[in-house]
Amino acid sequence: MVSTTNGQHVAGLPGATMLPPMEPTIAPARPAARKRSGGRFTEINGFIDCTLATLTPSEAAIWLILWRDTKPNGLARTGQTDLARRAGCDTRTVRRALAGLAVVGLVKVVRQGRLGAGPSTYRVRGVNPNGIG
Repeated sequence: MVSTTNGQHVAGLPGATMLPPMEPTIAPARPAARKRSGGRFTEINGFIDCTLATLTPSEAAIWLILWRDTKPNGLARTGQTDLARRAGCDTRTVRRALAGLAVVGLVKVVRQGRLGAGPSTYRVRGVNPNGIG
């Protein structure tokens, strides 16, 4: 028995009246995460199967970095200097690669970045929509 502050005796654990219900709640499955990642796998598979062979190595590297940086809204926001560092190339090579990707429709510049105004924003596509290349 447990004594309370007013001298009454209570059987059981203190605070036992505040225990959660005995029936366990079943946590919902997480299919939403799989649906989101399924689209990403479809995109990368299409890129590898249909488009990769038509690109230069620098274009492929830049596209992969942008694809990895793409947020759920479909946009990737990064600077050319950061792309060059991660791809292991010069910033001029990044500009050429981005121009080549834009020509075939794999990358679209949504917002051009500037010094003091932040990095560029890109929309990335997985399959060559124009069939060029």
